[in-house]
Amino acid sequence: MGEHRQDKPEAAAEEGTTPEKRLPAGRKAELTSYVSEVGQVTVAKLASHFAVSTDTIRRDLDQLDADGLLIRTHGGAVSLAASNRPDTELEVRLHVQTAAKETIGRLAASLAEDGSVIMLNGGTTTLALARHLHKLRNLTVATNNLRIPSEISPAVVRDLYVFGGSVSTVTQTTTGPVSLRLATGGHDIEVQADIAFIGVGAVSVEGGYTTSNVGDAAMMQAMMNRASRVAILADSAKFDRHLFAQVAALHAVDYLVCETAPSEELLAALHDGGVEVVTPESSRRLT
Repeated sequence: MGEHRQDKPEAAAEEGTTPEKRLPAGRKAELTSYVSEVGQVTVAKLASHFAVSTDTIRRDLDQLDADGLLIRTHGGAVSLAASNRPDTELEVRLHVQTAAKETIGRLAASLAEDGSVIMLNGGTTTLALARHLHKLRNLTVATNNLRIPSEISPAVVRDLYVFGGSVSTVTQTTTGPVSLRLATGGHDIEVQADIAFIGVGAVSVEGGYTTSNVGDAAMMQAMMNRASRVAILADSAKFDRHLFAQVAALHAVDYLVCETAPSEELLAALHDGGVEVVTPESSRRLT
């Protein structure tokens, strides 16, 4: 009597889930494209869209994040393009270009001295700088970045001020005048800093230093105007890009602090403007 052979159905990727109909490589390519199209999406939505388990999607997202194709977030993912928008949630942007930001923060901290008065604007790169100020003492810090008070070591600061104004819950910053109001008397006191550290959204030959929001640009300009020296903080993903609102022309600052040197064209323009490019390889003024 011949053996009765029954073909078994293809095993599902996870117990109790629909069998996967796409090859993993194909699914990952489609997944990357889908996240790029929608900008930000949850694990549950992706699992439903691709008819696979949430565990499978989580593994795919972890791999795609490691490959630098998207940004893995708590509960989902965000596209690289969306992560660079100024209205992207701060918690997402904290996971973008993290190594570069830590390098920039360390380099920028070397430009400050004990007893300095410094200004910091909003953004995740200035948060990295705040953490790297830990060796300094007796700093006076003024900022519109609402996360700075929790990031900077209490041992570092003599006085810490946060500028008032309207609050953005997305970027966790204030937008308003760069001045401080007396508790008594009710009038504003103009302030002056030794150095302003300004994180920007883009750097280019044509546009100089730019950002996407007019209010943020005005705040950055005001900080720069009240500082004896200005250091722009920007990772390489922001090079050769031009956003909506100009903060300053390329030559209008003293330093550009970055984790790697810009393109030859941008580097030459910075050189012509007398801007010192501070990188891990070279922190001297270009001559």
